[in-house]
Amino acid sequence: MSEQIRVLLVDDDPLVRSGVRLMLEASPDLAVVADVGSGEEAVAAIQAHRPHVVLLDYRMRELDGIATLGEIRRLESPPKVVLLTTFDLGDLPLRAVRAGADGFLLKTSSPVEIVQAVRDVVAGHAPLSPQSAGHVLAHVRDDVADRRRSEAARRVAELSDREREVCVLMAQGETTAGAARRLFLSESTVKTHLRSAEVKLGVGSRAELAILVDRAGLIG
Repeated sequence: MSEQIRVLLVDDDPLVRSGVRLMLEASPDLAVVADVGSGEEAVAAIQAHRPHVVLLDYRMRELDGIATLGEIRRLESPPKVVLLTTFDLGDLPLRAVRAGADGFLLKTSSPVEIVQAVRDVVAGHAPLSPQSAGHVLAHVRDDVADRRRSEAARRVAELSDREREVCVLMAQGETTAGAARRLFLSESTVKTHLRSAEVKLGVGSRAELAILVDRAGLIG
């Protein structure tokens, strides 16, 4: 953007606000339009100064950063918000992102990193400290894996007991003839159960069947 990036600082430590202000205003493309010391003051300051970006402290008395973020998100056309904290506190980066934060940085980040984060968030990127990025990505991968497992379990639950037994044996690499011997069924009956299960599960190959069965937790 050609105009200066307008930044609001929200932190209950005046020394921190002063230091960050000096850091940002050393860059000609950034302008700190205001700094306030509490989450309660943040919304009014946003309405008064219309910043592009809010650098928001997590640890504040009364209204913390996550709660303040919720208030900001309820505004019409809210600014971008980057949450700042002294420590990468467990699942805080993930909670911040889920609450609507556009970025998450540690206060120990270098001046260059903080300035660049402001530019990046305005450009549509999501700045995360390296430590936080790994944490968030790990949780995202876990969430995706959990959804896949849940979906696989839901689909497998539609099978009959016999269809499930056949699918497990197929997923373990058994042939239809071998499955027939182990289940004391004719091979044609096993094939009938297998075809029925494949239709119910929506799979088109033994490989897909094996992946789904394993994801559903049927293979120990």
